[in-house]
Amino acid sequence: MQRPKQGTKALVGALCKTTPCRASPENFLFNIVKRITPSAGIYWFSSNIHSSEIMWWWGNSIKFDPDQDIGDLQGKVILVTGGNSGLGKETVLRLAKHNPKCIYLGTRSLERGEAALDDIKNETPDSNIRLLEIDMASFASIESAVAVIKADFDRLDVLINNAGISNLPPDVTKDGYELQFGTNHMGHALLTKLLLPTMLKTAESAPAGAVRIVNISSDGHYHTTAPGINFDDLNLGNNWARYAQSKLANILHAKALAKRYTTIVSVAVSPGTVRTSIFEKMNSPVMNILITLFGWASLVTIPEGCKNQLWAATAPGVEPGFYYWPIGIKGGGNKFARDEALEEKLWEWTEAELAKHGY
Repeated sequence: MQRPKQGTKALVGALCKTTPCRASPENFLFNIVKRITPSAGIYWFSSNIHSSEIMWWWGNSIKFDPDQDIGDLQGKVILVTGGNSGLGKETVLRLAKHNPKCIYLGTRSLERGEAALDDIKNETPDSNIRLLEIDMASFASIESAVAVIKADFDRLDVLINNAGISNLPPDVTKDGYELQFGTNHMGHALLTKLLLPTMLKTAESAPAGAVRIVNISSDGHYHTTAPGINFDDLNLGNNWARYAQSKLANILHAKALAKRYTTIVSVAVSPGTVRTSIFEKMNSPVMNILITLFGWASLVTIPEGCKNQLWAATAPGVEPGFYYWPIGIKGGGNKFARDEALEEKLWEWTEAELAKHGY
């Protein structure tokens, strides 16, 4: 990707001045595409291109090369959920090059996990990577996976809550939650809760700020509408609306964690608009046209897309309690992502729901 010439920037700025509703350079594509094509899928696409890539154009992104800028991870134990493909697989690979004590590659399918592990081992033959069978839509599976980690180690330095699903028809998890919210938020909330004692203990002896929780969110959360999260019925709305509220929950949960557990750096990040399997599952001619037309401005490769979460997991100076655009751009998110009352409500609701299941 090349930065646009000054003339292009000026044109973008002029368009933004004539486009109402959050008028700013980083929002112009969001506003224009949203007005022209008000469908849920296009809303999601426009929300993902409206922020991080446009902000990248303006030169605010931190320069970060994982191969050069990630330090020695000796002694660290790391868990990456959804590590069998896409951003998760690439994240495991990049971290494995820096000598961690162990990386758990979380995967729902051991077959796909083994295939991913073979690929990673081809590049990092001496790395210690262990497959961890974990289904984020099953509390029982999550509890079993945590038991494995605790049996192996008395520490966990980095938790990257990367696994996620999107644009799926109405369904529920094994524990009765709307499928996308249950997988993207509730599953990771339980995983984090069960691992917190180990991470807090690790933080006691680790350098300040070294222990991290990174929630992978999305600018798809911009499609949330009032009240942000519909606690009374999480099944309301179309497929993308339900996805949006789950990604909003990822941001709010990271902020709530940061306030309550100050010895751990908890953040949420956007990877930008990455060409992953999510796009392949859309099967939408309209989306394919948009990707063709706007790909120059939005879609990034998986190696580029994983940089923000790698930065958040390893870089010095990462401030807790923020939602970061790529790379390291602090303070993003819609009005619901900044709503402290909603953040508190989500925390209390989540804790109450987990308590119903004995956690």
